[in-house]
Amino acid sequence: MSRLKVKLTGRRALRDRDSEALMRRAARAAFEAFGYGFDAYVYINITDDAGIREINAEQRGIDRATDVLSFPMQMFAEGETRFDAVQEADPQEDAVPLGDIVISVQRARAQAEEYGHGFERECAYLTVHSMLHLLGFDHEGEEKARMRAQEERIMTVLGLAKEG
Repeated sequence: MSRLKVKLTGRRALRDRDSEALMRRAARAAFEAFGYGFDAYVYINITDDAGIREINAEQRGIDRATDVLSFPMQMFAEGETRFDAVQEADPQEDAVPLGDIVISVQRARAQAEEYGHGFERECAYLTVHSMLHLLGFDHEGEEKARMRAQEERIMTVLGLAKEG
């Protein structure tokens, strides 16, 4: 069975062990949903609006804060691998690097309040959403419905399905 190692950075910004644990579970659930035959790892960087704005401006040329950013390192197409996992594995980790996720804890708190659910759920959703981007999903055009269906499927596995 394949495993996903989740490496969290910037945890001081989060200051919430329960949310941290749920983010790890969410990342693993998204990875496990596709039954890959290789181990992988992902970095999740927790920051604030100023930090994510800086990264967004530097990496994407968009000078504004956002909730989550995804920086894939492998080629996937809607969950299907488009690379040789043996060749792409990092020998020090003995796992494939999937990429980086950056989450603004400030934006997550605001969105949780706006959408009427808990902060932990919002952190899990942003993690699942970003993991799906790393796995080759997009929310543009025809792909949007397929990505949303995957998000809901994984959130249901986590016991966090939308109510109503």
